[in-house]
Amino acid sequence: MIEAATEPTAADPEFACPVSPVVDIVFSRWTTPILWSLHTYGRQRFVELERRITRITPKVLTQRLRQLERDGLVVRTYYPEIPPRVEYEISELGRSLAPLFAHLTEWAAENLGHVAAARAAYDAEPGGA
Repeated sequence: MIEAATEPTAADPEFACPVSPVVDIVFSRWTTPILWSLHTYGRQRFVELERRITRITPKVLTQRLRQLERDGLVVRTYYPEIPPRVEYEISELGRSLAPLFAHLTEWAAENLGHVAAARAAYDAEPGGA
């Protein structure tokens, strides 16, 4: 017998927190460096992003840019020249994340030292890392 698919409810852990979808969109691996680079340096070509985000592979950069474009956070502009040129820029929706990133930057400055100390204390305990 085929069971009917159940609708997600607020009791489901992944749907219980309204921030979860935002975290999935904004804090995926490489998303924040890409958005930061586009916000800080403005419109850029693929190779410029590659140079600024040195540890990302071209394949992953392409995938992340496509996803960010799909999510509406990045705008891709194609110029039909010889050779063709493509540029990426942060969208207004992407720019609207700036206060969130500013707040996270403040939190990091105030608290990452405490996190490092807690990790060190935990690792020093018997049974820690």
